[in-house]
Amino acid sequence: MEPASAQAQLGFAHFIAQSDSLARFLLVVLLAMSVITWYLIVSKVISGWRMKKSARLFLSRFWEAPGLASVALHIREAGVHDPFSHLTHHGLKAAEQYRDKTGSRLIESGSADEFLTRALRRAIEQDTARLEYGHTMLASIASSAPFVGLFGTVWGIYHALVNIGMSGSGSLDQVAGPVGEALIMTALGLAVAIPAVLAYNFFNRANRMVLNELDGFAHDLFAFMSTGARVNAPGGAGEPVVLKMREA
Repeated sequence: MEPASAQAQLGFAHFIAQSDSLARFLLVVLLAMSVITWYLIVSKVISGWRMKKSARLFLSRFWEAPGLASVALHIREAGVHDPFSHLTHHGLKAAEQYRDKTGSRLIESGSADEFLTRALRRAIEQDTARLEYGHTMLASIASSAPFVGLFGTVWGIYHALVNIGMSGSGSLDQVAGPVGEALIMTALGLAVAIPAVLAYNFFNRANRMVLNELDGFAHDLFAFMSTGARVNAPGGAGEPVVLKMREA
């Protein structure tokens, strides 16, 4: 009955109890990686859902608006919560800045179209960086977690074989148990890496779709503003907030 009792003691709890400081450190590292991965997954899913909802509402409001004045008023009242409203805000602000330019700053150099193009490009770059938040961490976890687990397995097998050699018993049941326990680290590494890989690919594809749509919207917005779209001041004052870009 002793072999059965010894086998009953094997498992994750026994592995933790028999592990040294390095093995426990690797377990903490894998746990931290898992927590970071799932935090990024949950937070990016929630923020992405909110962003898409806000983008749908803004684009609907934008295309139904009678003019850019109404869009500018909506942005001031509702704020910027998605890449499309952020891009429009930068475009309208750039037109105002070009109208009020002094000519003494390098950023004001170039034609009105070039000034607007630079503003829209900066907005897209900022949105790209915001959408890609956490991707480097997910990619790093996906690529390194299996190797952390493998290192833990190698370390565990090494100690198991040393202990077996010191005990003088080399039977199969004495070897298989400790070695099998050491393989737990490899399984944990894969369990951490697989969600990170799937999340990284999913978010990359989602971001590509958003950025492609944003790029098309930027071309439309540039065409509206550069071919003579006017934004009259809210409240009927008649003072243009954004002048005709080719006349500026």
